[in-house]
Amino acid sequence: MTIKVIIVDDQAMVRAGFAALLAAQSDIDVVGEAPDGREGVEVSRRTHPDVVLMDVRMPEMDGLTAARQLLDPPRGVTHRPKVLMLTTFDVDDYVYEALRAGASGFLLKDAPPADLISAVRVVAAGEALLAPSVTRRLIADFARQRPAPRRDGRALRRGRLTPRETEVLELIARGLSNQEIAESLVLAEQTVKTHVGRVLAKLALRDRAQAVIFAYESGLVTPGSQ
Repeated sequence: MTIKVIIVDDQAMVRAGFAALLAAQSDIDVVGEAPDGREGVEVSRRTHPDVVLMDVRMPEMDGLTAARQLLDPPRGVTHRPKVLMLTTFDVDDYVYEALRAGASGFLLKDAPPADLISAVRVVAAGEALLAPSVTRRLIADFARQRPAPRRDGRALRRGRLTPRETEVLELIARGLSNQEIAESLVLAEQTVKTHVGRVLAKLALRDRAQAVIFAYESGLVTPGSQ
């Protein structure tokens, strides 16, 4: 199945480079481009892409606002693409808010070409793009800024999980990959994948990225804990 992609970035050279790289892949079709978030939303609504590559900082409308509009569309709009934020480490706070809004992850703009191609495929398949090392940095950043759990029912929702599923959620939040979780809990990796799927379903979370945030905001994991 061909993955439809649009690229939203205010730098024409970046759009052209990403488009050429992705279009060269047999399973990826670049169906549109936009120089700002406002036009990006319009192009997405018109072309119905599977994945939107969204820069964070742009004129007219920034990537965070555009991501929110795409992921929480108005009544009558049913299409919700996967959104992959393009960023640098100096805007981690924007990325945190984008993940809370439902973005599927983020990619550094200077990442190797192979990483961009892989990222599009991973996100299109419904997975979150949060490499363990990057997850740990993101966790450290937003945990340091937001130490208090949110009191809006998250702890009660967490009570739906079995003890094993709670363990898996905690390890996800600490930035472990499925393989590392399997080794930690002495389980088969496929079993871990099953547990991750159940955690997401029970907590009504879109993906692994939101699971990380949920774990912190529910108080399961606290800043500085090991």
